[in-house]
Amino acid sequence: MDMKRSGVVIRRGRPAGPRTIGLVCAVAAAGALLSGCGSSGSDTASPQKSAAPSRAVPATAASLNADQAQRKALVPTAKVDYGQALKAAIAAVPSSEAIAAELKGTPSSPYWDTVVATTDGTAYAVRVDAVSGKAQKPQPQSDDPDDKQELAARLGKATVTAQQAAQTATEKTKGTVTTIELGDADHGNDTVAWTVGVVTTDDWNETTYEIDATNRKVLWMHVDQD
Repeated sequence: MDMKRSGVVIRRGRPAGPRTIGLVCAVAAAGALLSGCGSSGSDTASPQKSAAPSRAVPATAASLNADQAQRKALVPTAKVDYGQALKAAIAAVPSSEAIAAELKGTPSSPYWDTVVATTDGTAYAVRVDAVSGKAQKPQPQSDDPDDKQELAARLGKATVTAQQAAQTATEKTKGTVTTIELGDADHGNDTVAWTVGVVTTDDWNETTYEIDATNRKVLWMHVDQD
């Protein structure tokens, strides 16, 4: 079910995600849960008082679901953030641009699964250690001419960088960026968009935003209540 709030579509359930090229390490924008609590009321025997602003209740270990527990275990172990990981990946592939990054691995061995591409649409997967920041040898992806042409066109349209898209998302939801990907907007019309996942450390939920890659407008935010 979709709802509109201040011109932004709020989606409940799993997002369709951007239609990206068939990359081996394409980032799956994970759905997440936004929660908060707050209450207000008044005593009929006393004057009304304004209710205090609602605050998210920190999740306890016993209340975490499997996805939340996984994020709680993995996210704090990453000493290298998405921006540093993409910088390392770009350095490994000269004249390339960031396409995607996703935090993966285990608490003992976290890493960033990144994708960068050159302007002709040639994409490379680069695994970056999330502790040391060291990039492994780039792995070329699809050689399909149609895939390369599609990616090159997408790069040509995008004027918003990965860092700018992440900034837009974290201004809406304070937290840690764990996924980011450039793709086609859900509504089509040849619009390119960044999908950004932000994990909040008070409840270990993840909020996903789709952000227009030409003007930084938030197209939708995803609230997964499954």
